[in-house]
Amino acid sequence: MSVTESPPLSTCTVQIERRGGRGEAGARALERHLRDTPGVHDVDVSFRTGSVRITYDETVVSAERLREAVRDRAVSVRDGSDGAPAGATSRSELRREAVFVGLTLAGMVTGLATGWLDGPPVLAWVGYGVAYVFGGWYGLEGAIETLRHRAVDIDLLMIVAALGALSIGAPFEGAMLLFLFSLSNTLQHYAIGRSRRAIKSLVEMRPDETQVLRDGEEVTVPIDDVAVGDVFVVRPGSKIPLDGVVTSGEGTVDQASLTGESVPVSKEPGDEVFGGTINESGSLEIEVTRQAHESAINRLIDMVERAQSEKAPTQRLIDRLEQPYVLGVFALTIAAIAIPLALGSEFTSTFYRAMTLMVAASPCAVIISTPAAVLSAIASGGRQGVLFKGGEHVETAAKIDAVAFDKTGTLTQGDTQLTDVFVREGAGNGDTTGAETLTEDRLLSLAAAVQARSEHHLARATVAAADERSVEVPDAQRFQSAAGKGVRADVEDGTVHIGNRSYFETVLADAAIEGLEAGLDRLQTLESEGKTSVLVARERGGDVTVLGWLAFTDTVRPDAAEMIADLRSLGVEHIVMLTGDNERVAQRIADEVGIDEVQAELLPEEKVATIEELVERYENVAMVGDGVNDAPALATATLGVAMGGAGTDVALDTADVVLMGDDLSKIPYVLGLGRETRRTLTVNLAIAFGAIGVMVAAILLRGIPLPLAVVGHEGSTVLVSLNGLRLLGYRG
Repeated sequence: MSVTESPPLSTCTVQIERRGGRGEAGARALERHLRDTPGVHDVDVSFRTGSVRITYDETVVSAERLREAVRDRAVSVRDGSDGAPAGATSRSELRREAVFVGLTLAGMVTGLATGWLDGPPVLAWVGYGVAYVFGGWYGLEGAIETLRHRAVDIDLLMIVAALGALSIGAPFEGAMLLFLFSLSNTLQHYAIGRSRRAIKSLVEMRPDETQVLRDGEEVTVPIDDVAVGDVFVVRPGSKIPLDGVVTSGEGTVDQASLTGESVPVSKEPGDEVFGGTINESGSLEIEVTRQAHESAINRLIDMVERAQSEKAPTQRLIDRLEQPYVLGVFALTIAAIAIPLALGSEFTSTFYRAMTLMVAASPCAVIISTPAAVLSAIASGGRQGVLFKGGEHVETAAKIDAVAFDKTGTLTQGDTQLTDVFVREGAGNGDTTGAETLTEDRLLSLAAAVQARSEHHLARATVAAADERSVEVPDAQRFQSAAGKGVRADVEDGTVHIGNRSYFETVLADAAIEGLEAGLDRLQTLESEGKTSVLVARERGGDVTVLGWLAFTDTVRPDAAEMIADLRSLGVEHIVMLTGDNERVAQRIADEVGIDEVQAELLPEEKVATIEELVERYENVAMVGDGVNDAPALATATLGVAMGGAGTDVALDTADVVLMGDDLSKIPYVLGLGRETRRTLTVNLAIAFGAIGVMVAAILLRGIPLPLAVVGHEGSTVLVSLNGLRLLGYRG
């Protein structure tokens, strides 16, 4: 039976100019058009946030063809040429909208003043004409575009209400409606644009050119022309243009813009640096490790922009309800006219009340309440070195009840060090000489030979210790590892085994091992001291002998206990530590920082099972790890949080939230920002629905003037926009 593989899919995001007002009907029509394009698998369009996200088969259709398909529907595609971030309303367009608002105000005031002063009627109508033309320009454009797609939206509601007021001899009320509607639209565009422009500062952090060393001389080269392996020079006070590794010089680098670290970080040869950060002191020579388009800052910018184009669950729900809601408002308006007229009411007052009802019931504030808050939260996180990979994850962070931490590199510094090398008494026979006494250096050389083939943090510490002692390390062959247990390889004329208690009880369960009991007793003693320990054994001719044991320590991060306390203050119910280390060491660390539960000696697949069990118990669980070894567990959790993402591709690909640095305080920041966003959404929706409810009730029970309904409607819209914008300043 042949199996057909699914084609590899690509994703592109096309940034577009918004047209008209706030409706999504045109977006849905554009979605249908794009879905009919061969090779397109998924489409997400939002005129409100200015983006079209398309998943497609690049073997069938190109990204350029998709851009043309967007243009086919008379949508203007942005290229960001005016300096504004893609997807935001451009500054020139914003200025034009502001001019139109000013002309609308001038026309409205002219018409009103002329009427009060008994001026020429022609002047009054000219004033109102100006107000109607410029105040309704964008709304009419959006309404026509929507009607072309056989749909209705809020723009149409406002235009109909304004024309209705004009038809019954209330031109001022209609002009006021258009003025406040266009003003709130402009303020909305400014608010959303500001949240998007908040990441523009990230782009500006990276210089356009750098000083590259060529034949011993410094040559100015555009950063796009710098290749991997080139060496460039950065002087004190200058911005580092590209990611790389320091090859010469020492200094301190301010990485706050990328990782959120408030204290400059010392750099010396061998240390990694990132483009967009600032060299505060010392001249550095840096070898390029990533080209400009692959740098950490470029990836951060790209992923923040993509995250802002993805809708949060609340926004998706509101978008789905917008069309039926608007149709409902039209139906309510028609009923408000037809029923009273059938009962003998006078036409003018009935029609006036119906127009007032239409304005009051319009859901403008409801629709803008979510993107105003969520986009601001994503932008705020980006400036703090916290990358949310979509609005959905901002809302998820607000619901987290339990947090699971990987131990090594998360709660601890991750700089594991070999502290003890012990040779078992009488272990000389395990050496190749058979008579020569085994020394600590000889034991270390055998261990380092095997560990040199492993990427485990204990292996790196073993090899580093051998280098420090200048121990000669022999070659190893036929390396094998048992995940979470140990490793083995052929070294010289035997096989060297290095592993924990589980390794010797499972992998070597059938072997008679000399010195095993003494070795296991020694491991228990070392573990009670808070040290991670392993046995080293030699297998020759079917006989296995324990040669000795190695002990390691890893330092707990100094801010770990404070971070745990901050999580509890945010309402996190349960905190768990997951580790492949032994239970005694893990429990000692847990007691030190205040963790509720320890799951120790876990294999990678057991970490996944533990997360699944936690999700069953607490429903909303966050997993915090380094994004490399913990990828399956991060993917299984409700919210995966990867630390140290600035230098790792795996973290950016796997986690839902990426902390670009290693600052533990950003973990409470993530949950705190999510909770603050949820509170803001609650307040915004309460304002929006509250204003609608109060005004509709007042209109039906007593009747209110149309200008008052206009002020309430547009005022609530502006208020929720500004309230959402507050999140740009959130610091935790």
